[in-house]
Amino acid sequence: MPTSTNQASSVSIQVDTQELSSQQVRLIKTINSLLTHVLSTDEEADYFESSSELLRVVATAIKKANFSKSDDGIDYSKQALEFCVDILNDQVYEDSLVQYDN
Repeated sequence: MPTSTNQASSVSIQVDTQELSSQQVRLIKTINSLLTHVLSTDEEADYFESSSELLRVVATAIKKANFSKSDDGIDYSKQALEFCVDILNDQVYEDSLVQYDN
């Protein structure tokens, strides 16, 4: 089976933050940091705790999204999170995972 080698020791990610609040920018930085930690840790307890924290922070980002701040009285963030949980639940019990190829 072919193996992949890590060609770069770092990845630079640019995000247009013009329409984001300082809190949203901090959430992006935290998500990036937690994701990197989850992907690289080799400690079981740390893996589980960090994974849980990552999903919690992503949920917070969804709640703080600009779209969820509409004035029509509909709690879009709650609906979006419920939808995500349903899809995530389905994915957990399926044998196939979503794969993104470059």
